Amino acid sequence: MLIGGAGLLVGADAAAESRPGQNGGPWAIELFTSQGCSSCPPADAMLGRLAQRPDIVALSFHVDYWDYIGWKDRFATKETTARQRAYARTLRQKYIYTPEMVVDGRVHQPGISDGQIESMLANAKRQATARTTPMLKRVADGTLRIALDAAKIEGPADVALFVYDRRHATPIQRGENEGRRLDNFNVVRHFEVLGQWDGAQAHWTVAADRFQPEQGLAAIVQQPDHGPVLGANKLEPVIAG
Repeated sequence: MLIGGAGLLVGADAAAESRPGQNGGPWAIELFTSQGCSSCPPADAMLGRLAQRPDIVALSFHVDYWDYIGWKDRFATKETTARQRAYARTLRQKYIYTPEMVVDGRVHQPGISDGQIESMLANAKRQATARTTPMLKRVADGTLRIALDAAKIEGPADVALFVYDRRHATPIQRGENEGRRLDNFNVVRHFEVLGQWDGAQAHWTVAADRFQPEQGLAAIVQQPDHGPVLGANKLEPVIAG
């Protein structure tokens, strides 16, 4: 669709630390979607598969501009819509649309086929000459620690935290997807910029009351104003079933 301008099962043990991966990853894939969009379920399913890959930080942002056509998306917020509009400005898009996947803040496509995904990843990897991958760790008191090693960067970068639910299933009672049960993955429920990073060794601490034990956590290092991503990583509980 174009426009101008559940349940979660958690295993007993959860991941406590994530470190930089091999080959320069992980890579950030952000899906902008809506439960009111009939074109979105294939991209939602694709994101669910991508979420299983260790080299991908997969995040789903539900936008609110399709709520008027019959079904109000319970995960949609004005903040997620604003993030998509900011990408549209940065990437010089003529319009915003769903589904839309943005890879590493550099390229975008609907993201409904393996070919589109691999093409975007290859494009992003060609543009990203170096990675500054954050390390995420849950410490004994339950807080989250995000750390970055020293690196040479062109200018200050934003360090952002994303808190997300791993999976939801929603029966849709009205609108374009009426009668369907939609599965959504890695649904972002809160995100914020923790601060700016100047390339020196640094760390940030996030209090345990800012997220739930069963939620996934991701950190993205990104040039200001929704520019290219410099590095990303995730820390997720183990899902059973």
